[in-house]
Amino acid sequence: MNTPTHEFVTADMRGLKAALVARAQAERVSVSVVVRRAVERELGLVDASRAPAEAGRSASFTGSTVKLSIRLTRGEAEQLDGGAKNSGLSRGAFLAGLLADVPALSGRSGSRPVCLAALTASSAELSTLSRSINHLTALLRQGNVRPALEYRRMLDTLGDDVRAHLTLAAGVLADLRPARSSAGRGESRRPAAS
Repeated sequence: MNTPTHEFVTADMRGLKAALVARAQAERVSVSVVVRRAVERELGLVDASRAPAEAGRSASFTGSTVKLSIRLTRGEAEQLDGGAKNSGLSRGAFLAGLLADVPALSGRSGSRPVCLAALTASSAELSTLSRSINHLTALLRQGNVRPALEYRRMLDTLGDDVRAHLTLAAGVLADLRPARSSAGRGESRRPAAS
């Protein structure tokens, strides 16, 4: 793989170093990766299609981490890099997700960014319903019954809309959750059927 030329910048973190290092460790990336992402956001260089992936990066990881060196063919390395990039994760977090059998990473469900985008869209729709209910409540308090009647169709389907959102959210969360423990014991984290 081509090695890029490095461009170094020294910055006084003024008390932010501990938080920066903790964030990098939580995301399983180097400090440089976190700094570059922050600079990209500040300069407006971040592609909007990466936003849903960025929002999901704050997963917490427990236990100590070790640095691992592995040998892959060029094609396997490119596949690992591409999968990590498409998932919006570092290579380490992506590989750990594959080992933990996360459905959104292992190909058994939609891709991670697609799952997160679907959940974001559904949440936005639910937020619109919330604003409509608040407006309806204001109309009823004012005694404006005629304009309030326009919300009847929304109220008739409100229960179904909320259930659909909850079903989608549960599915996305299940697809983003490891199917087995990261310790490799093969134990399923999903509740057993009764």
